[in-house]
Amino acid sequence: MLIKKSVNGILNGLQNDKNITFFKGSAQFTGHKTIHINKEEITADTIYINVGASAFIPEELKHLNYLDNQSILELEEVPEHLIIVGGSYIGLEFGQIFRRLGSQVTIVEKGETIIGKEDKDVSEHIIQFLKEEGIEFRLNATCVSGEKNPSGGITVSVDCKQESSEIHGSHLLLAVGRKPNTDTLNIEAAGVKIDEHGYIGVDDYLQTSIPGIYALGDCNGKGAFTHTAYNDYEIIAENMFEGKDRKVSDRIVTYNLYTDPPLGKAELTMEQAVKTGKKLKEGFRKMSDVARAREKGETAGFMRAIIDAESGKILGASILGTGGDEIISSILNIMYADVTYELIRDSVYPHPTVSELIPTMLEELKDL
Repeated sequence: MLIKKSVNGILNGLQNDKNITFFKGSAQFTGHKTIHINKEEITADTIYINVGASAFIPEELKHLNYLDNQSILELEEVPEHLIIVGGSYIGLEFGQIFRRLGSQVTIVEKGETIIGKEDKDVSEHIIQFLKEEGIEFRLNATCVSGEKNPSGGITVSVDCKQESSEIHGSHLLLAVGRKPNTDTLNIEAAGVKIDEHGYIGVDDYLQTSIPGIYALGDCNGKGAFTHTAYNDYEIIAENMFEGKDRKVSDRIVTYNLYTDPPLGKAELTMEQAVKTGKKLKEGFRKMSDVARAREKGETAGFMRAIIDAESGKILGASILGTGGDEIISSILNIMYADVTYELIRDSVYPHPTVSELIPTMLEELKDL
């Protein structure tokens, strides 16, 4: 009901604004700056494309009765055994949700570990606390196929380096990635360039290869989050109407993994920072060292900050643990202010909180 109220509020705002003409339908480009929708042709000097993204479905699994991140929310019963193909953010979040609701959960992932874009120790900590909740993992799944069972369930065949086996489940969630919703736009008619994955190429101001046509949100490949899509809007609106010079390259990469405990992430991983060739320092604290985490009985995880040893600037941070999704903002504030880690190191944080260990973490840096 909360989400429906929010969606309806946005829709009503569009439909009832006297300055907005709202069309409901499927739109396609028919020319340079011409769009066909509902048997009408619309032309404009300035066009904004914001079509979002949807779940990517592998060809070899399309014949199955599968769920995606949207349809799984429409279930009216708790799955007896939920098989999830994809061990990244969506798969892990739904896996923990349905495990706690009582489902048996098996997560199948082609990589050597889950969420391969994160540092190895981050992934290892997450897989450990999810295993402790009873979630089963099948990693190194180099070949995945599936078939419908006569009883109505799903059998997923997995060829892994360690073993080959079949997994029998009642429901299947496909969480192997997202694809931009540009395939129905006939965007080539406008002359707009897209890459091999369907993402629309944009410059630092979100303008496409055609002047006057902009792309915002998931479809431009500059971020796949609500917060990056909203920032796209801010860049467009403030540059257009307030004379500002905001750019995509000004923003710091940040996102959260909403497992329990969550992961808060800012900019570079350890592996990415090492590849810069800079001299680095690391601040590190286990959550079990944090008094507030112990008091809450939530000691899984750790906090890490990576520092440029020469400039003293924070290059990246990972806060995996209770409150990590909120705590990461204090790191982001320092990074946006473009000041050294010493400012936050010398700050006074209220006690007892998890955040108070950030200054402590930064007092004891080690060379990398």
